[in-house]
Amino acid sequence: MVQSELIGYVRKSKGGNALKLSISKEAFDDAQRYLSQDGKEYVGLVINLSKVQEILDETRDVTSICQIVNEEL
Repeated sequence: MVQSELIGYVRKSKGGNALKLSISKEAFDDAQRYLSQDGKEYVGLVINLSKVQEILDETRDVTSICQIVNEEL
């Protein structure tokens, strides 16, 4: 079973011409990290693309930003 941790939310900006990401500092600080081949550290996050499309289509207001836990991203 795939587990995920909530990191934040995505919504349309008030102006409507951008997506606004709201990320919890505490959740981000606790998130799993990985090192790239060039030695840089990253946090892998996922957003459901069909739910983002619903935000763009204005049939949904918000969706989650998550991290898949203990999986390769």
